[in-house]
Amino acid sequence: MGAIVNCVAYRAGKRIGTVGIEEIPQALSVPGTFVWLGLHEPDLTLLRQVQQSFGLHDLAVEDALDAHQRPKLEAYGDSVFIVLNTAQLVEDEVVVGETHLFVGPNYVVSVRHGASSTYAPVRERCEHDPNGLANGPGYVLYALMDFVVDHYMPIVTRLEDTFAELEQDIFRDEFDRAAIERLYRIKRQVLRLRNSVNPVEDMCSQLIRLHEDLVPKELRAYFRDIEDHASRLVRTLDVVREMLTTAVQVNLALVTVGQNEVVKRLAGWGASWRFRPWCSVSTA
Repeated sequence: MGAIVNCVAYRAGKRIGTVGIEEIPQALSVPGTFVWLGLHEPDLTLLRQVQQSFGLHDLAVEDALDAHQRPKLEAYGDSVFIVLNTAQLVEDEVVVGETHLFVGPNYVVSVRHGASSTYAPVRERCEHDPNGLANGPGYVLYALMDFVVDHYMPIVTRLEDTFAELEQDIFRDEFDRAAIERLYRIKRQVLRLRNSVNPVEDMCSQLIRLHEDLVPKELRAYFRDIEDHASRLVRTLDVVREMLTTAVQVNLALVTVGQNEVVKRLAGWGASWRFRPWCSVSTA
């Protein structure tokens, strides 16, 4: 099936081998084994088959099929369902996709929709860290979330650079409609990205406090690191948003001042011309 990117079993921090969909229940029955299945835009038939193999909750499966979910974390018994927004820059426009993660005691199912990089580097990174991978699905969850958050940073940097390029056009006493429209476009993208990043902080906090079975003590520092990165990104985006708002306000103020000066000059010239004929009347 084309939607299946890969499906691999792991035990004691080592890769055991590729597993077929029909072999998943047998692999999960082996103590100490967990399965990591990667999917890309699966259809309902495949998702239902995956649901049966892992025992996924109906509501979570419905959400995973519909790629229009807000970022969130929901608990279903001893498993969690997480929705993350992924982001990419396409022709200087922030395009948002989604990744849905089903994480249980012995499995991770990642489902990608829309704009998203492949998670092949994440799997490779995990497989080269047997000590981390020995912590089970929680470590894979950390690696996936860390990968998504790390990909926000270049976009934030690009938005900052774009704003810097516009500054010299904005701080003038002339109204530049094109520049103002670009500012509003950047501001919209900043807000879109902030809405993607901000929920990650709360997710990490919940995972650390409420899901000790999935996030053991050895992994808490990793999730706190993601939480810190997300917090710094949100603060940076807030600063950029405030600067964008200020830039528009300053430009409008400069235009207003310039217009007032023009009005004063016109008024002065008008008064001068009004009284000039009386001053030039001959008394001869």
